Amino acid sequence: MLAATMTDCLSGPPQTAQPVDIDRALVRSAVDGDVKAFEALYRRHAARVHGVITRLVGYHGARAEDLTQETFVRAWQALPGYRFESAFGTWLYRLAANTALMELRARRSRPSTDGDAALEDIGTPDSAGHATALTLDLERAVASLPPRARAVLVLFDVEGWKHEEIADALGMAVGSSKAQLHRARGLLRTRLGGTHD
Repeated sequence: MLAATMTDCLSGPPQTAQPVDIDRALVRSAVDGDVKAFEALYRRHAARVHGVITRLVGYHGARAEDLTQETFVRAWQALPGYRFESAFGTWLYRLAANTALMELRARRSRPSTDGDAALEDIGTPDSAGHATALTLDLERAVASLPPRARAVLVLFDVEGWKHEEIADALGMAVGSSKAQLHRARGLLRTRLGGTHD
């Protein structure tokens, strides 16, 4: 139940289904050097990319913006190698998650100076202009999780990665990924004041 609620709240408002064919056509044009086609891909996917990165890096506002831009620079550079084996969005969101995970690994090796001040960034409404109390409470609770537990929770419950993929990306054992997920869910329940699944 918690995982389903979290996915609903963290994914934002329901989106109208966009045909994958639009992305395919835009990608093909962008690979041929059409910058406007890539700009259209950016407009279609920037909000979700930013959301994935923001949740993974812990709501460090300016840094999340930088990492979003970095993701799209990497996407532009890697686009000629995109093989249409998965939806463009799936490929791009995985690239975004990997960009954020590299930031988390780098952050682990330096002292933290940001503290919890970045939690103030959470109070902004979503793209439709809505911000519910439940969503804000959940976003704050997720942001307060330890980085590795937060990363596992977001990748597993929100992004749909498998434990094997998470373990590989975070450099941990599959059992550790499962333990971190259990820990993250327990901490979320405690922080949200609930005792049920």
